[in-house]
Amino acid sequence: MKIRLLGGADEIGRSAVLVDDSLLLDYGIASESPPQYPVGEVDPDAVVVSHGHLDHAGAVPALMSSGDLPPVHWTPPTRDLATTLAEDTLKLHGSTPRCPFTDTDVRRLTQASVTHGYEESFEAAGYEVTLFNAGHIPGSAHVLVDDGDIRLLYTGDFHTGDQRLVAPSTARPEADAVICESTYSDVTHEARDRVEKRFAESLQQTVWQGGTVVVPAFAIGRTQEAMLVCNAHDIDCYVDGMGQRVTEQLKRHPEFLRDADALRGATSSTRFVTGRDGQRRRIAEQNTVIITTSGMLNGGPAMTYVPAIRHHPTNKVALTGYQVEGTPGRELLETGSAELDGRVMPVSAQVELHQFSAHADREGLFDFLDSYREVPVLVNHGDRTGAFAGELREDGFAASAPELGETVRV
Repeated sequence: MKIRLLGGADEIGRSAVLVDDSLLLDYGIASESPPQYPVGEVDPDAVVVSHGHLDHAGAVPALMSSGDLPPVHWTPPTRDLATTLAEDTLKLHGSTPRCPFTDTDVRRLTQASVTHGYEESFEAAGYEVTLFNAGHIPGSAHVLVDDGDIRLLYTGDFHTGDQRLVAPSTARPEADAVICESTYSDVTHEARDRVEKRFAESLQQTVWQGGTVVVPAFAIGRTQEAMLVCNAHDIDCYVDGMGQRVTEQLKRHPEFLRDADALRGATSSTRFVTGRDGQRRRIAEQNTVIITTSGMLNGGPAMTYVPAIRHHPTNKVALTGYQVEGTPGRELLETGSAELDGRVMPVSAQVELHQFSAHADREGLFDFLDSYREVPVLVNHGDRTGAFAGELREDGFAASAPELGETVRV
């Protein structure tokens, strides 16, 4: 089996793996400036998408521009989420280099879409493929590719720890080779219950003191996780941005949620924001919690809320995940100011970071890979893939970290 990494090699973003020049696993975007896309020309016979985040699914519509439509296989939530992201990319960046596809491509993607549940084997480009719960976001999947001789396991992004929204990954299908993500290969996550407790107490304290909390959160996964935490701790909150639409989509797929009733309960006790008639300005003046996109402060309704609350030290910006270098969220953490909606603004409000990670940490990666000590492990999706592959070799694994565009045979 011939494997070529078209993206995600010693980087986080634009994940794309081509198997035997025929089967494409993921086709994502690296949201840099300018954005980065997978390398090389590709004309796959079929596509399998592990989950609905931009860095894994963001460029999939661009595959629809040729005459023949390759079937695109994914779970129902991944189909819905990827389509929502594509429509949002068109709305924000259509007809610019930041959007490599057209509205026609997105419509054609709907025609090419084929959905599957977990552990339901199907044929794609002549391979037998099976999806397993990856525990990352709803619908996220490990992808097992079997050509009759070799079984390749592509992990996508996965998590082996607790989250309220999705159950952790416990799947360990037999495989002859593994392509494994390594996002947090040098990090040990704090126990989730402690992260939640500190987050909830921080929000409650600010509101009790008369302040407003803005919680920037990714629309997919993080918004819903924050809603569930707030509901569990009886914290009233608003939700704004794309996370509203995503929440309604996820509720239509209860079999991919850890506790569908809990998400319905959190939704019923949350106030969704329309943004009409100056609503956001009025909400920003309340003693309340506002969960809103974007998670790294590079767009969305956060561009209204953070400037509105930034002057008062009683207020708070509670970031909920990793802030990529060069983003306004990272600048705010490091300098106390950030470029928001085209202007650099100092922020006197308190700024905190709460790590609600949806990736396996170092211990989780080793725990997962312990089932694959006898097979080759190809490390991808991380900024220290070579170092982590070396650490795995020291522990007895046959591990390597392919370079961008490199072809590996297993």
